[in-house]
This record gives sequence, structure tokens and C-alpha cells, in this order.
Amino acid sequence: MRHRKKRHLRGSHDRQRKELRALAAAVILYEKIETTGARAKIAKVAVEKMISKGKKGGLSNFRILLRDLPINAVKKTVEVLGPRYLSRPGGYTRIIKLPPRGSDRAKMAIIEFVK
Repeated sequence: MRHRKKRHLRGSHDRQRKELRALAAAVILYEKIETTGARAKIAKVAVEKMISKGKKGGLSNFRILLRDLPINAVKKTVEVLGPRYLSRPGGYTRIIKLPPRGSDRAKMAIIEFVK
């Protein structure tokens, strides 16, 4: 059954939520990060939802973003990224696969914003 297959990070629920917030904030602030493939796939979903909220604007969406991101990432989402992707209906990020990392052979990827 499909509804049982969910992507998740390692650790407790609190740790997963904190790691996802940190990944999303890093992608928004730096616009390009290198991470593992699994983390990139999870971060892509979260970042795209946040950009859609930033596009809509308004106080309620600002507060929803503030719940999950630091203030500087929220401001960048609303003031810079929202207007940049106003005419785009979705697909704000891309994942580029890299060769495995040397030490533990983990699959690496770059997640970045589409220009």
C-alpha cells in the first residue's frame, strides 16, 4: 500500500523536524546546498511549500513561515523569492545528483533554485 511508504530522517520526531527546518532555511538563505540525496528529496518538498506561501503573501502566511523558519529566511522568502517565482506555477527547486562521498559512499546531491 502506498500510504505506508513515507520518507523520514533518522532520529526522533523532534530531531527530524529540527533537521528539516535547518535544511529548508539553508536552502532558502544560500540558494544552493550540497547534502545527501535522501535529505535533498525531503527538503525539496518543504522548500517548495514555503515558497508557495511566500508567493501568496499576507500576514497569516508570514506567521506560518515564521513558525518553521528564522526571521531572515522568512523575509527572504517573502521579499525576494516570492516575487521571483510569481509567474511560475511550481517546481522552484532542482536536485542534481553527485558521485558518492568518499568516506562512507553516501549518495550526494545538490539542491538549488531554478533560475
